[in-house]
Amino acid sequence: MKIAVGADHAGVTLKTELAAYLAELGHEVIDVGTRNTDRTDYPIWGARAAAEVSGGNADLGVIVCGSGIGISIAANKVAGIRCVVCTEPYSATMSRRHNDANMLALGERFVGVDMAKAIVDAFLGAEFEGGRHTDRVALFQRIEDGEQL
Repeated sequence: MKIAVGADHAGVTLKTELAAYLAELGHEVIDVGTRNTDRTDYPIWGARAAAEVSGGNADLGVIVCGSGIGISIAANKVAGIRCVVCTEPYSATMSRRHNDANMLALGERFVGVDMAKAIVDAFLGAEFEGGRHTDRVALFQRIEDGEQL
C-alpha cells in the first residue's frame, strides 16, 4: 500500500518514527515533509499529504502535528479527503469501517510512539463495511459539492 505522510515541526519526530514503521511493514511511504523541527505551518503539510491521497498517488495518509487537530482540518479542505483525528485504536478502526476515512491525523503531544503505532495498525487493518454506511459517506460528497441537505 502507498501511504502519504506529512507533519509540521511539532509532529516531525512522530512522523519520522511512523514513516520508518510503515516501511518496515512493507508499505511504500510518500513523505511530503517537513523533515526538521524548524517552525512551519501545519496546513501546508496536511494539504500536501491530502493532495497525494486525493490525486490517487497514495492509498491512505497519516499526518501529524502537535494535536492532530489543525493538520486534520487542513487535510479535510482537500476534495475527497475524510481525515480523522484519533487518540486510540478503536476510533481509528471505526473511522475506516463506517466513514471510509482515508487519512489519519495524530497529535505528537497527545500520543506516544507505541500508541501511535497501535492506532496506525488499527486504521490500516480496518476496511470500509459499505452497506448502510455507503449512503452516509455519499452524503459527505454531496455536502462537499455544495448541496444543502
